Formats: sequence, C-alpha cells, structure tokens
Amino acid sequence: MTSSLVKVLHRMQELFHNLVAALESALFGETSSRRQRSVYGHGRKRRRSLDELAQEVDRLFNAHLDIQNMLAMSARIKDQLRSCLQSNPSCMLPSYNHALPTGKETGTFLALDVGGSTFRVALIELSGREHGMKIVSSTSMVIDEDVKALQGTDFFDWMAERIDKFLTGVDAKYGREEAPLSIGLSWSFPVDQTSASSGNIQGMGKGFRCSDSVLGQELGGLIVSSCQKRSLNVRMDAIVNDSSATLLTRAYVDPKTRMSLILGTGTNAAVHFPVHEIGLAKFGARPPGWFDRAKHVIINTELSMFGGDFQPLEYMITGRYLGEIVRLIIVEAVETASLFGGDLPHSMKEPYSLDTAIVAFIEGDTSPSLAPSAALLQKNHTFSATPTVEDLKFIKHVCKCVSNRSAGYLSTAIYSMWCLRNEAEFPVGSMTEAVKKIEPQEVTVTELEQPTKTLSIACDGSVINKYPGFRDRCQSYLDILTRESADAGTQAEDNPSITLELAHESAIFGAAVAVAIAVTERESLILSR
Repeated sequence: MTSSLVKVLHRMQELFHNLVAALESALFGETSSRRQRSVYGHGRKRRRSLDELAQEVDRLFNAHLDIQNMLAMSARIKDQLRSCLQSNPSCMLPSYNHALPTGKETGTFLALDVGGSTFRVALIELSGREHGMKIVSSTSMVIDEDVKALQGTDFFDWMAERIDKFLTGVDAKYGREEAPLSIGLSWSFPVDQTSASSGNIQGMGKGFRCSDSVLGQELGGLIVSSCQKRSLNVRMDAIVNDSSATLLTRAYVDPKTRMSLILGTGTNAAVHFPVHEIGLAKFGARPPGWFDRAKHVIINTELSMFGGDFQPLEYMITGRYLGEIVRLIIVEAVETASLFGGDLPHSMKEPYSLDTAIVAFIEGDTSPSLAPSAALLQKNHTFSATPTVEDLKFIKHVCKCVSNRSAGYLSTAIYSMWCLRNEAEFPVGSMTEAVKKIEPQEVTVTELEQPTKTLSIACDGSVINKYPGFRDRCQSYLDILTRESADAGTQAEDNPSITLELAHESAIFGAAVAVAIAVTERESLILSR
C-alpha cells in the first residue's frame, strides 16, 4: 500500500471519529465522556427506565432552547458570518447574480437541472408576478452509474442527446431557429464561476468521472458545444446553484424575498446583500462594468459549515444526520433502558441505517397505537419481537426532541443572517474594506421602495418542506427572536418580521428566472447604448 493511500485512510478514519465525537457531544453534552456514555458500548452503563431516559433526552435537547441562549448563539454565528465576508474563500461567496426579478419578465425559457441522481429538462413559462410561472413541458432522466462513469465531453454529449429529444418532442422549431435558444442551468456541483453565464468545472465528486478530463474547462461552453454537434442553436445565459435558484424562484412572485434556505440531506442559504459591505478580495475578477451595475449581490453562504457550539450546523440540522442522531439514542436506550426488550436489530447497528424519512414518518404518526410506525420499522429492520407501544412512544418522543432542536438551531442561524443583513442595510458605521463603485444603472435590479427589515425567505428541500411540523416550528422560533429585536414602544403590527415561504421546483424555476433576468438585462444594455 502506498504511503499516500495510507495517509488518505488515516484521514478518513480521523474524520469518522471526529463525526462520532460531534454526534455524541450533540446527544449527551460535553460531559459525555465523564458519564461513560459511549454509544458503542465502552464502559459500564447506568440502567434506567424508558421514561427516565426520555426525560433526559428532553432536557439535553430542549432545555437550552430558551430565548437568551438562542440570542447568544445567534450573536456568535453572526460574528462568524461577518468575519467570513472579508476574505474566506470557502463561504459567504458573492455570486454573479446581482439582479432580482422585477416580476415583469415574461416568456418561455429552457431550464436544465443537473443533480446528483437526476437530469431534468423543462420549458418554463413566466407570465408575470400576478400570474406566476408554470412548467409547460418537462422530462427527467436518472443519472445511473453508467452515466456517472462517462468521462469528459461524453457526459455533455449525453445531456445534449436528451435535450435534443425533449425539444423535438415539444416543437421541432425549438433550438433550430436563427436566434439562439436561451438556456438556464441549475448545477449542483462545484464550479468556479467567471460570469453569470459561465464557470470553470471543478471536481464533481458523488461518483462522477466527467470532471476527470475536463477539469478547469468552461461549463457553459461544453454544454453548448455538445448541443451544436446535434445542430441545436442554443446559448447559455445563466448558471445558478441551488440556493440562488431558490431565492430567484420566490422573488419572482414575492418582491419581499431577500433570502433563501435549502434544507434536505444537506443545507445551504443565500442572501441578497449590499455589495459595499463585502470585502473586495471576495469578488475576484469581475466582467467590465459589473460593479457599475451591482448595488446588491446574491451571496452563497455555505451555511452548513457555521455553528454556535463549535460544531457545524450540518451535523445538527440536516436530513443526513437527523436519522443517525435518533439511531444513536435508540442504541443507548436498548443498552440502558431495555428498548425493544434489550435486543437491537442487527441492521440498526450500522451507522446511518435509520433514514430521516422514517424519523419524519414516526413523528407524524397520529394513530393511538402507532401501528403504522411499527410496520414501517419492521419493513426496514428485522426485530425479534414487534416493538411495543411503549417502545414506539419513546422513539416518537426522541424524534420530536431531535427535530425540535434542529428547528431551533436552524432558526437561530437564519436570525443571525437576518441581523447581519439589517446591520449592512441600515448601518450606523462601516469598518469594511468595501468595493468602491458608482451608482448602479437602471437595469433589472429591483429594490423595495423603502428599505425594510421585513422579508420573506424562500424554502426548498425535503426536511423544511415535508417533515411534519418542521417549518411551523422554525417560524415560531423566528417570530419569538424577531420580537426580541423589536424596538421598545413599537406597535406590534410595525415590528419587523421574517416569513418562511415554500419555493417548490426551485431548481428548475430558478434557472428559468435567471435566464429571463439575463435576457432582459442584455436587451436593456443594448437599448442604452
């Protein structure tokens, strides 16, 4: 075995142990080692009843979610966010999207969504803010292991073949007229963006071999080139990531939208932020005239890496880890409180063997006997005996505690971003080495008539949109936090507020909105010459 491979294996082992330590700390606090609470059976375990353990879980997960603790955690996260606005190359990244939709953009646009397991192609019709948007036609293809194995331009040729087949099925003229057909792309992989419509490919990961031989090449150009091989006349007009696409989707129909949130397997957030409050080093090279037009810019926060207790939020709030946290508590309960009669299903001993979708189902089960939950557990894991109602009630209680803490921590992070934005929009004074720029030209940049702290947050992702009661709990926490920040003596109806709003199909809709903005801006610039 080569020395480099040995180093990689040691690093993987170190990362795994760090993750386990973070999860154990999340479950049982910093005193876990002193209380001999390893979930892997090291040390002698104190015996207790399920009720006693349920009370302890409730205390550990919920007791610290009082308003003062949440405000203190918010202040720490806000400080992290602010410091990263200056030079950190890994987060708080300004995109090239400075314009939000006016809601007056109309037309039919081709949108592409390339994710880790699916490729979607859709024609999206934008009908204005009052009438919204709709999918005229769409198709979805599974990206299986054979497709992931395609290297270099072969992957983009595969995409072009599907685009060609889709357009032909809708109308033979699409993509074959004299004027190029505008494309918007939602790309769920790393890209070093060089403009709103171009970017250099970085390692894709997730089993994709495509980037191996085209690393550093321009993404939009590769897609257009593959389409040209099939005589398609197309132009890449917009490339967006998931959080930007979500913000643009909701902003098209709701002019108060200034932030977005993705919460599913992972998490991320975007915020429309004043350019002058961002460190100049963060922008890199920008196209000529970009700063002349940009008063604000959509920032990709990479929210998952921030945290209030020296643990990334990703471990605490995302679908990737919620099921695992519940599983770890179940392991503890089997060993110390005779859950399942003290017999843990063998399959449940494996890390990440309890899917968050199962956790969500159990929490949403309102039947008195919880029989549907028992059936789902037995479908996925082999039990020596059917879980009792007492077992199921304990697990449901654990699910509620874990998801409630997740909602509390997420709301605290959102509140941190909201406070940071307010300080930038309504500054008392700024110490930032900021971008020097002239007033923006009249393009499609949209601003509220009067700056306001009241805003909407566009939400997408399986956890925030589908987990029973999760978004409502987040909204309740945000209502409490924003009330605390209200000025004394202010009437309740005048207090600033944050509203979480769903943004369904945001990847595909956001790509279309981004194209519409780009086309409108290009036409405006041509007319102004």
